[in-house]
Amino acid sequence: MNIEEFRDYCLAKPAVSETFPFDEVTLVFKVAGKMFALTSLDKEFSMNLKCDPERAIELREEYPAIQPGYHMNKKHWNTVYADGSIKDDLLRELIDHSYELIVKSLTKKVREEYHL
Repeated sequence: MNIEEFRDYCLAKPAVSETFPFDEVTLVFKVAGKMFALTSLDKEFSMNLKCDPERAIELREEYPAIQPGYHMNKKHWNTVYADGSIKDDLLRELIDHSYELIVKSLTKKVREEYHL
């Protein structure tokens, strides 16, 4: 997966927007206004994704390209380096997992408002 495929995959999800809330090079994807994925446009392609804490530990132990979230809460976020060592199917699964965690955290009212 490259950065364009990552962007397209994230934007294809319901109620997703892309923003640059931190600076001109940090692309952030939000669902209903809450961040679920981000990447830097000026560094080696990697993505920060929210993850269940127990699963995050398992993934980090199994895959060297998955590290504690850079500049994020390391308990809940992973940085995933797209260095070719992780198959695209797993990358899509991790993006989906991050998205679903955020959707679950939204109030019922917000989920209904965005048809989630």
